[in-house]
Amino acid sequence: MSADLYSGRVLELAAQAVAVGKPAALPGHALRVSRLCGSEVEVGLTVADGVISDFAIDPRACALGQASAAVLAGHAIGATPAEIRAARDGLAAMLRQGAQPPGGRFWELRYLEPVRDYPPRHASTLLAFDAAVAALERAGA
Repeated sequence: MSADLYSGRVLELAAQAVAVGKPAALPGHALRVSRLCGSEVEVGLTVADGVISDFAIDPRACALGQASAAVLAGHAIGATPAEIRAARDGLAAMLRQGAQPPGGRFWELRYLEPVRDYPPRHASTLLAFDAAVAALERAGA
């Protein structure tokens, strides 16, 4: 694996990815699992007044999945559903189509740009944001 894939910043973010709250206790709740590596990320959220007002996450993932989960967890409160969806879509486009990294509150996803060269790692890197979008759908947002 490339040293860039597990840069110092990616490893720092991965180390920050800890379980926060109880995802299943919130109205929007989803679990996503990578079939390839078995990584799992569970997300719970509440949307009030058009923004995420409560957020919980339980990442049980590889370093790349944990890094992505840390970026999500660090900036989810106060984000709009549109921002979460745009970050997920931007991350997917960055990985799969070579697009520019997402900006805005989720700008740190740029540190995961080297993952684009490792397609088997795309699914685990997207897990947290895929779970968040599914949780938004369950919350009706």
